[in-house]
Amino acid sequence: MTSDPRLSPPAGVQPAGLFGDSASSNGTILEARNLTKRYRLGSRDVDALRGVSLRVRRGEFVALMGPSGSGKSTLLQLLGGLDRPTSGEVVLDGEVVSHLSDAQATRLRREKTGFVFQFFNLIPLLDVYENVALPFTIAGVDPRHGDAATRIREVIELVDLAGRERNRPDQLSAGEQQRVALARALVGRPAILLADEPTGNLDYATGGEILDELWHSCDQLGQTIVLVTHEARAAAHADRVLVVGDGRIRDEIELGRRSNRDAGPLIARLAQLGL
Repeated sequence: MTSDPRLSPPAGVQPAGLFGDSASSNGTILEARNLTKRYRLGSRDVDALRGVSLRVRRGEFVALMGPSGSGKSTLLQLLGGLDRPTSGEVVLDGEVVSHLSDAQATRLRREKTGFVFQFFNLIPLLDVYENVALPFTIAGVDPRHGDAATRIREVIELVDLAGRERNRPDQLSAGEQQRVALARALVGRPAILLADEPTGNLDYATGGEILDELWHSCDQLGQTIVLVTHEARAAAHADRVLVVGDGRIRDEIELGRRSNRDAGPLIARLAQLGL
């Protein structure tokens, strides 16, 4: 469903495509082409996605916003190569994921993507440094020396955990654990960071801090981010919001890069659309 052309966005919100010419110069890092996803549930088929197409520009922060069951998490899994679509294509940094073997898709996902989930998925017996270093350890790279050690120190400082490197997860708050998960996702300098409800297990204030960390990684480091959320406050950190419902993109709202991530303009626009 497209937005009603009679509705003009409130102050601070630009209609999608207004800056299309300049934005295209940044290049497309991720593209979905007419994605569908069908599941078998008992005796019937359920269409989780119904022909979704989108593009994400390099260095852009995009939010996929919608209620539970809208298809946004399914879409994120397809975009990240964690699952394959029933039909359609995902193109990540120039490579069509559906044309790759399972081994090639795994390599592409490991080299190009970072993931942050609602649940922190830290290894309890490893300390902060070791958890952040895990991608290097799995790849057979010594995380204590050279470029790997430099990167680990940089991301630990980025998420304000310097001095906590020797703490295990059970010695950290929930917010600190999510910071570790974020650092682990960023340490490989992924082409794109995919975050699925990363503040879902956090209180309001701590969740806001994590969202600010994501925004700063995009604004200061040029990190491309796709965030799945059902909250307008989280989506308001994005440059652009894709409203997902019933397996489709129902609307697209351009917010632009703003140091003030106030959710008011986005909430007003959603109200205009009856969402």
